[in-house]
Order: sequence, then structure tokens, then C-alpha cells
Amino acid sequence: MHITTIALIISILGLITSFGFVGIIPSLIAFVLNILNFNEEQSIRTTRPLAISLAGILLPLVMYLNSYGVGLPYEKPEKLGMLTQIIYDNYSRLGFDMSGLCTEVKDQEMVAAAKTSSDMYYISDGVVLDDGAKIDESVRESSFDKASDDGQKTSKEKNKISKELDPESIFESIDSLDETSGNDYGADKKGASDDDMPSYGGLPIGTLILGQYFREDDHNCNPVLVLQNKTGDLVRYECRFIARDKEGEELATSEKTVEVVRDGALFVFEGRFDKRDLGGSIPDSYEFSITKRKPYEDDMANLVSVYTATEGSSALLTAENKSDRKVKVDAYVLFFDGAELVDCMWMIPQNTDEVCLDPGSAATIRGDAYYRFDRVETFYTAYEAIGEG
Repeated sequence: MHITTIALIISILGLITSFGFVGIIPSLIAFVLNILNFNEEQSIRTTRPLAISLAGILLPLVMYLNSYGVGLPYEKPEKLGMLTQIIYDNYSRLGFDMSGLCTEVKDQEMVAAAKTSSDMYYISDGVVLDDGAKIDESVRESSFDKASDDGQKTSKEKNKISKELDPESIFESIDSLDETSGNDYGADKKGASDDDMPSYGGLPIGTLILGQYFREDDHNCNPVLVLQNKTGDLVRYECRFIARDKEGEELATSEKTVEVVRDGALFVFEGRFDKRDLGGSIPDSYEFSITKRKPYEDDMANLVSVYTATEGSSALLTAENKSDRKVKVDAYVLFFDGAELVDCMWMIPQNTDEVCLDPGSAATIRGDAYYRFDRVETFYTAYEAIGEG
């Protein structure tokens, strides 16, 4: 077989396998052979395989840049190996469902976290099961009261920043609800009382649970946890919720992450179960498992101010970035009717094309509660928006 034909075959194989990144190796071999052939014979016979092998080299390079940029590989939130991460990033952006690549990794981490029982304590229906990890109730109450004070500033502070609402808000307006559909939403409607939902969960030592709620609407139901980081470290938290039926069988799962929580800060985990996965109802109980690790981003909460105001059935949340870096703010507004949680909204104020705040800027976002409420509590975390812009 002529060397030109061999080079062409290797070039084609290299280009095909380059869609899985590994084709860069045969493509480099073919490129060298094609250069030698081109020097001996400058014709279409040698130019064609040369172009194919070059494409086989460039494709993996572009895939790498799409995933890691011009820097060295680093661990991403999916925690995949370099090759798998590159495939995951590129094909996810093309619209393919690559979640299967992450499932096995997440399951292994949850099993490993559960086995490390010496670093965890457990709660059943709000009662700590491990006597050595009981929480001082005075600490619980004072911490939660402080969150209420911090989350709602004076009217003077609220008006420091103009409330320029984002017309592209991801939150549905109550005005968009079909009044003829027979739903029970509305500013004068009372939310369902589900806070006594049976539950069981595990938390890292040093992580306090200050509030535990369960709310529902026509489409979703949500376990909500208010927690405090008392580990003494800057922490990234991850949580997995599991909805179960009366036999204890798994109905649905929900996974959430809080990227950066400084020591002493309060934060929220909200699970989300689609009622279509639950037979149109709510589960008989739920579980949660919380783990912690070192965060990837820098904490910016001390350089961000967040104000919450209420207007009718709405909450207006404004975040001001006082730093010289882009910042991502994750905020949760909890709506209460007396002691009952009736709604929980995840809000991300932004003033750029990305979900972040430019240096020295502010933004306001609006969320409409679907039930009657008499007060709100606001919790937020903020961190440098790496890779945004």
C-alpha cells in the first residue's frame, strides 16, 4: 500500500476519533506523514489528507479551549476526569444530554460521604439523634433572629439604589396566572401547611440547622433548610434531597450546591420535586444529605450589600457590588404567613449578559409570591464570578 494511502486512512481515522478528543494522537502522526508526502509531491492527492489531518488536530484543541480556556486543566463542579470533562462540556453546549457522565461520580461521592459518619450528625423530624452534636437552642434562635434583621434593611437603605427591574426576570408574575384555571394562588390565599412533613437527614459537624420547612404549589413541592456554617472554615456545601413514599421507596431526587459560605454565615438549601414525578401529590417523607468541601471561588459577601423590600404581593431584592470584580449573588427570599413558610424564591440579581454584577454596580430583581404572606426573610451568598464575561 502506498504511503499516501496509508496517510489518508490514518488522517480519516484521526479526524473521526477527534470528536472524542483522543484523535489528536493519530492526527499528529498522519500530519507528519502528510508533510513528508507533500514535500515529495505537491498535488491534490497529498493536499487532501494533509487538510484532514490538520482538522483532526485543531478539533481537539478547540474542544480543550472550550472547556478549560488557555490555562491548565482544573477540577470543575462535575468532578470528572480531563478527557470526560472536555467531552461533557462540548457536547452539553451542543444540546446533548451528558448528565449520565456525572451520575456515577455523584453516587460514589454520596456513598463516601455517608460512610464518613464520624464527621456527620443526624436529625429526624428536627430532632438531633446524636447527643454529642446537639445544638444550643439559644444559638439557634439568636442566629435566626439576626438573619431577619440582616435580610431586611431600613427603608432609607432600601431606597439608596433605584429599583430597575429586569424585564427578562426568570420568575413568573402572579399576573400571568390563569384565573379561570381553578388554582388557589393569590395574595389573599393561604398557603398549604406542610412544615410537619416527616424527614431525616445528615449534616457535617459544625453545620447548624436553624429552620426546616416544606411548601408546595400546584406544580412543585420544596423542602427548605436554613443553615449556618460554624465549622470555622470557608466552605462549599452540596445537598441531595430524596422524596419517599409511605413504603420508603424513592420517588424523586433533587441536588443543590451553595458555592461559598463563610464561617458564621447563614444560607439556604431548597429542594425541588416535580409533582408529576410524585403522582400529582406530595411525598410521605423526605431525606437530605449535606456534605462540604473546599470552595472553588473567592467569597465576596463582605463586599456586597443586599436589600429586600415588599410591595403588595411582591418582593424586590436589590444587590450592590462594592468590589472591583464581577460578583455572582445567590439569594433566597422566604415568604412567611405567621410561622408558616408559604413560598421560597431563588433570586439572582444581574446587570450584564451573564448572571452576575459588574464591579461597582447594582441590580434589582422582582419575585411575586403566590400566597398570602406577612413577612420575608432574606439569605444570600456572594462569590467572584470566575469565567463570566
